[in-house]
Amino acid sequence: MDPMLATLTADYFSHPDWIFERKFDGERCISFRDGNRTRLRTRNNKPLDSTYPEIFDALGALAADNFVLDGEIVAFEGTATSFSRLQERLQIRDREEAERSPVRVYYYIFDLMYLEGYDICSLPLRTRKSLLEDVVVFEDPLRRSAHRDGAGLECYREACRKGWEGVIAKRAGSRYLHKRSQDWLKFKCTNEQEFVIGGYSEPQGSRTGFGALLLGYYEEGRLRYAGKVGTGFDDRTLDALYRELTRRERSDPPFGDDTGSMKGVHFVDPDLVCEVGFTEWTGDGKLRHPRFLGLRTDKDAHEVVRERPA
Repeated sequence: MDPMLATLTADYFSHPDWIFERKFDGERCISFRDGNRTRLRTRNNKPLDSTYPEIFDALGALAADNFVLDGEIVAFEGTATSFSRLQERLQIRDREEAERSPVRVYYYIFDLMYLEGYDICSLPLRTRKSLLEDVVVFEDPLRRSAHRDGAGLECYREACRKGWEGVIAKRAGSRYLHKRSQDWLKFKCTNEQEFVIGGYSEPQGSRTGFGALLLGYYEEGRLRYAGKVGTGFDDRTLDALYRELTRRERSDPPFGDDTGSMKGVHFVDPDLVCEVGFTEWTGDGKLRHPRFLGLRTDKDAHEVVRERPA
């Protein structure tokens, strides 16, 4: 049950054969119920049962006892979803610690893949959403991912005006495909994507830990250098991430570009992935005004590529 993934596009549109949903800035979660057994998994099949016990318990209390759901787990800062806020829960692996956390989380459910012994991925999206209403009682922390029919441009403008990350456009008659597809499209209001951490620079002044992270993405099997990010860290993140980085230090650069002559930097094994926001790509393929949003544990480093509009 690999998740269906959306393709980035810059061609925003309205169409009666498409539906449009809010794009959430959170952690993708596939949830399973098989009799008395409930499981929560990331997009790369890592367990989340103890990270989000309130969602685990809510799904276990549903009347239906055989289903697979797809959705996004989020935390809020005001009315906007915040991946930085969610970070405080992402690192927790102990149920009791998660229950004590002040960070409230919600599971926005937008699809149903399996129901009472039947794989329903080949059914049209509208049909799957109709069946979803019969399966889930939408009470916090379980929430419905509302959608609009046809009004893509209106939905996109509203999302950007409210400071949301963007919109997901979905072909209403599409099957659920366990891969990236152009039947689901991303309309993004802000530039955000994952990057691989390939090193760090020395801190300056009163800064502790490190100064900036060296970022990259994979292209044709090589890790391409994409620049540095030095903002978006609090003291707790600086300390925790610095400990992870020092355990991964290496003498040679992991990047395929000419980065070996950089001064005051330390290279690391490229297995940590982080989320970064930025204004745009420069002409030479570097990030302009990047800001660190948090680590990602739900995506393998070799899956990280530069997102380009289809």
